[in-house]
Amino acid sequence: MTIVERRVVVTGMGIWSCLGTNLEDVKTSLYEGRSGIGIEQERITYGYQSALTGIVEKPVLKGLLHRRLRVGLSEEAEYAFMAAREAFANAGIDEEFLMKNEIGIIFGNDSSAKPVIEAANIMAEKHDSQLLGSGLIFQSMNSTVNMNLSAIFHLRGVNFSVSSACASGSHSIGLGYLLIKQGLQDRVLCGGAQETNYYSMATFDALNAFSKRMDEPTKASRPFDRDRDGLIPSGGAAALMLEDYESAVKRGAPIIAEICGYGFSSNGGGISQPSDDGSVIAMTRAMKDAGIEADQVDYVNAHATSTHQGDMFEAIALDRLFNGKHALISSTKSMTGHECWMAGASEAVYSILMMQHHFVAPNINFENPDEYSEPLNLATKTIDTDLHTVLSNSFGFGGTNSALVLKSVN
Repeated sequence: MTIVERRVVVTGMGIWSCLGTNLEDVKTSLYEGRSGIGIEQERITYGYQSALTGIVEKPVLKGLLHRRLRVGLSEEAEYAFMAAREAFANAGIDEEFLMKNEIGIIFGNDSSAKPVIEAANIMAEKHDSQLLGSGLIFQSMNSTVNMNLSAIFHLRGVNFSVSSACASGSHSIGLGYLLIKQGLQDRVLCGGAQETNYYSMATFDALNAFSKRMDEPTKASRPFDRDRDGLIPSGGAAALMLEDYESAVKRGAPIIAEICGYGFSSNGGGISQPSDDGSVIAMTRAMKDAGIEADQVDYVNAHATSTHQGDMFEAIALDRLFNGKHALISSTKSMTGHECWMAGASEAVYSILMMQHHFVAPNINFENPDEYSEPLNLATKTIDTDLHTVLSNSFGFGGTNSALVLKSVN
């Protein structure tokens, strides 16, 4: 029996990030090269070495959601609700459609530190579990985003969380793409979410992973720059409505991009050790799946987080694949900081916005190359150009690598 693989398209997107809390504002920030990074002084009081973080607006859910639905939402689930709400509206999906049709949900989410710590603090002080609110259990579970959104939006298809460090959001899109491509689902809401509270990032600060360039917050994230001194934590949520092409056409849905390839690999080395080989394998698999060669890629959204090792190994991998090719390269983390478990999904949204509006967002704060970034075709200023094919990279702790190929439909 011949298996006919289906086309997978994006019909809606939603975003809640330090660059803005809707698609239009985020598009403008990307085009203008506007950083969303600032200082949260409470981090120093708490014991951090660095107070730098992406400044993400807290959603106001009162009036949007009944209290009984709000109580189980963790911080990142609140962000995800807002992103999903925009994605459904963008896709022309209303409550009636949600009630009558099966939609799945796969979200990347790795931590929910705040409710866990709050519950532990109550127990340590009061020694009485009955004082713990009922919502804390649903806020603290790793599947907090999926379980809450599936209940709020009546989602009855596939439902699970992807927990794979900073590649989580990208893998969620890749898995949704595979399920639709193989005919197991018609529609899957995919995305990534990341809490931004200081409880969740203290262990990263302990590793000296964060930039300490606190005198110039907007210049602190410097992917590929010789003088980078660490990443900046950030977060929020991004959501993409993935659909089977024929189903989307049948319902008259807006088709804004196509997911054409998904590649993955594991480095199999040290738990925090990047690998150019692992990166190359993921990118090559994604391009092979999409049926394209490196010289057909117009833009690479690099994972580059502004750490010495991570940027170095990715630069080596990018040079191996794209040296002499025309693809422009930039890391939007220069503006957002590292959105962690959300990043793979948000950067897919950023890439599609660039395709829709015909530009490449800049790798800001790149002033001096090092020996590894010097050969790269980096876009250090906004470039107005048509983009037809984009490769988006996401690499995480534990050696987990994901790459997506996205194509425009313009």
